[in-house]
Amino acid sequence: MNEQKIKDPWSHLYWLTVLAQQGSYTAAAARLGVSKAAMSQHIAELERVAGVELVKRTTRSVKLTQAGQHLVDQTRLPFEQIAQSFSEIRDRAGVPRGLIRVTAPVALARQQLVPRLADFLRAFPEVRLELNMSDHLSSIATDGFDIAIRHTTMPPDTHVAWALCSTHSVLVATRSYLRRHGVPTTPNDLIQHNCLHYRREHAAPAWTFKPRSAHKGADSVTVPVSGSLSANNSEALRDAALSGLGVALLPDFSAQSSLLQNKLVQVLPQWMSVGSFAENIYAIRPYSHHVPLAVTAFVTYLREVFANGFGKF
Repeated sequence: MNEQKIKDPWSHLYWLTVLAQQGSYTAAAARLGVSKAAMSQHIAELERVAGVELVKRTTRSVKLTQAGQHLVDQTRLPFEQIAQSFSEIRDRAGVPRGLIRVTAPVALARQQLVPRLADFLRAFPEVRLELNMSDHLSSIATDGFDIAIRHTTMPPDTHVAWALCSTHSVLVATRSYLRRHGVPTTPNDLIQHNCLHYRREHAAPAWTFKPRSAHKGADSVTVPVSGSLSANNSEALRDAALSGLGVALLPDFSAQSSLLQNKLVQVLPQWMSVGSFAENIYAIRPYSHHVPLAVTAFVTYLREVFANGFGKF
């Protein structure tokens, strides 16, 4: 491949910025909708024209050289401005269209978001969704997401956030487990139970409760818990509880279906959990002067379908 064949290497430079965002040829190729081989060839062609190495390759990831990082730093903003300008022109047609890249926590996405996507896509046939399900809190702007669905008490003030609904935690177990091990009547009774808890780094497992009927400011009770399983995914804890393994503390969106089907029952319903999980679901996006019609339509739809939350149990 000689220099003449890529005299105007704009697409090559853009692909380099995507590679920098994604961190691997596989992820960058998926983001662009091309093959990994094409991605690698494009970068190799750009390096030949530039006359310097732009990317350090390893078996698992890529890292930009100083020259490569300089190119990305100089071209990222212009490419973003071009994309925004094109989006503004396209939106003049008044029809939501184009790709929306969405990231959401695994359990929330699988149980509550995915079942609601078909109706949105049927309503807006010119919109495409790319859903990334991950409990890793990605950098929305750096990783190229248009919308992040976040289970959080307070969204970052550097982003635009739309409140979708409130959420709460619920303590659950199967009837068979409670028959075998007894029904807790106070939070302190949980010390004697197999408590399936969400794993958090650098924190001893403990659950805090307040009586539901008490006045505001009533004393809370914090109980150290232990059990045969901890996990950093509420679906895993729910499934373990469904197997009769123990008592699990879950966000309501994970417990909803099993409670409605009477596969799980609420434990200590007269007490409410405090501080174990966040209290709200938000749709969050990086700040920009122009919000594509497709993104606006998607957020409006999410606010409608999540308006009533996940029920009270």
